[in-house]
Amino acid sequence: MTKKIILTGDRPTGKLHIGHYVGSLKNRVELQNSGDYETFIMIADMQALTDNARDPEKIRHSLIQVALDYLAVGIDPKKSTILVQSQIPALPELTQHYSNLVTVSRLNRNPTVKTEIRQKKFGQSVPVGFAMYPISQAADITAFKATTVPVGDDQEPMLEQTREIVRTFNSVYNDDILVEPEGYFPPKGMGRIPGLDGNAKMSKSLGNAIYLSDDEDTIQKKIMSMYTDPNHVHVEDPGQVEGNTVFTYLDIFDPDKKKVQELKDQYSHGGLGDVKIKRYLNDVLQAELKPIRERREQYAKDEQGVYDILKKGSEHANVVANQTLKEVRDAIGINYFD
Repeated sequence: MTKKIILTGDRPTGKLHIGHYVGSLKNRVELQNSGDYETFIMIADMQALTDNARDPEKIRHSLIQVALDYLAVGIDPKKSTILVQSQIPALPELTQHYSNLVTVSRLNRNPTVKTEIRQKKFGQSVPVGFAMYPISQAADITAFKATTVPVGDDQEPMLEQTREIVRTFNSVYNDDILVEPEGYFPPKGMGRIPGLDGNAKMSKSLGNAIYLSDDEDTIQKKIMSMYTDPNHVHVEDPGQVEGNTVFTYLDIFDPDKKKVQELKDQYSHGGLGDVKIKRYLNDVLQAELKPIRERREQYAKDEQGVYDILKKGSEHANVVANQTLKEVRDAIGINYFD
């Protein structure tokens, strides 16, 4: 039986946080270890440059940080191919070929792109590379003939655009070269966790995140500053569990669901202070993140070894992507000298 192929990855714009861990990294490790998939994990530096082109050092520095986070959570280079997007020359050529099959109006209708353009406050100054990144993403996915793409719900429009490109290409060139990918979505309620400040999204740019690389003291300080129930002034006051960030985190990270429910009941009726539940959450998170942080520190001692992993992974990825590119060029009819 042929294995399914996974492509997933992250933009290297900073260290990864527990939102990434819950939303995708933990899931990737489970899929990798299942043995059911051939897995390609891409550090998408070219995509990161679409809105950081004037700060390339940020991307270069973040590349190694993301790689360390991958290895720390259990991404195994013996089981998964970790690659760097900019080191795969076939990808920009595939992007160029696909761009001829997509209209500007279709790109402008992509709801994910529209939302991100608004969030980044580009106005009328949207970089062309950023506006085109759904096409670039299609190149990434199809280059490795990925059958399965782990994404959040908000990325479904991007995946649908890839499927449209695949169908159009295969129809225009009368060849079933490209593969339509399926989305692999996190369990309901696990795709995104709120920031420490109660904001709906944990984000590097909002400064409301706990990072996988944070030390013990930093984690504790961040937890003690977390948003709870602003009306829960005194210990004896009944507290609001719904929308309380501490309880949201406990629901996600604490395996002892019975204990969490007991705490919720006590907090709701009054008699349980915010400090106590924060200290309990601190114990839970420290236990989860300590082995990750320790593995990360070990890998960080041999930075060249990490670069070697990325180089080896990119070399393997090049072989696969170049084969797809050859098939695409053959289908279009531009391999004139072969």
